[in-house]
Amino acid sequence: MLLSFVDTIAHIKSLALQDFDREVTEKQLCYHTRDHIAGVQRRASQIFQVICPYLPPTEDIERLEQLLDLCAATHDLIQIFVPQSDPHTSRRREAGVSEAATIERILELIHQLNQQSPNDIACFAKRDIQIIQEAIAATICDYDPIEQAIFQPALHSHQPISVVARILALADIGALGMEGTVAYNTEGCLLFLEENPDVRSLLETQQLSSLIAHDPLLYENVRQRLLKRAQFQVNLAKSRLNRCPQEFAGFPPGAIPSLIHEVFQYLTPATIREIEKSTPIAENTPLEVLTHFFQFEQRISKTFP
Repeated sequence: MLLSFVDTIAHIKSLALQDFDREVTEKQLCYHTRDHIAGVQRRASQIFQVICPYLPPTEDIERLEQLLDLCAATHDLIQIFVPQSDPHTSRRREAGVSEAATIERILELIHQLNQQSPNDIACFAKRDIQIIQEAIAATICDYDPIEQAIFQPALHSHQPISVVARILALADIGALGMEGTVAYNTEGCLLFLEENPDVRSLLETQQLSSLIAHDPLLYENVRQRLLKRAQFQVNLAKSRLNRCPQEFAGFPPGAIPSLIHEVFQYLTPATIREIEKSTPIAENTPLEVLTHFFQFEQRISKTFP
């Protein structure tokens, strides 16, 4: 029996998520997890529903929606970190490397499925493949040294991108605007723990609280890293507000008012002021204040029972 395109998408997602679960375990990921995938899928679907009525009548809406969900589910399939020479530094990713590997793996899974049952599946068209590649590439982030925040170059390029790519990119970093400050700070906490596994270990073994007495140099090292994260949280929030008009401009004009006032309802000057007021960013902020702000103890117990 010929598999529908929906069934084909579901099969690819199932295979990809098996890879993803292994990646989470092997690389000690705590932000790039199934929870992040579910959040991106939820946000992408919400944006799509607003955009959908304004798409050209020639578009296959159901196919676009299926491709969007596939990209949302698999866009962080592979995480490649730069090798560390010092365990007490933040591990980092080079822009575009993980995304390129992810695209390669998804296309490999699609090719394998086509080879196994070429006559029994609804195959991906050339345009489908282009949409997948472009959408995942649109989630690549770069750093703006003036704003001291990350942004997605694909959303600020003069080259047009598909609606799927624009939706996925915004859904990927849209927690602040769509879900508010609690979700935003939770993401910041989990990203910090993922990028600083030594700090996660100190928390899990309950050594962080006594660090100032036993290893003051490491205490200051951790404090500086966490302070940098807190300062980044404020800068990124400001950047998201500043950049959203240009990022929304690529959508159908009729959908933009709903995006601004309903979907990204928290992306306002009032929210930014709240973040500035509540986030500890003074250079002399004690580590204890920073860990309390990010609620590490609660999140460690929930994320790593």
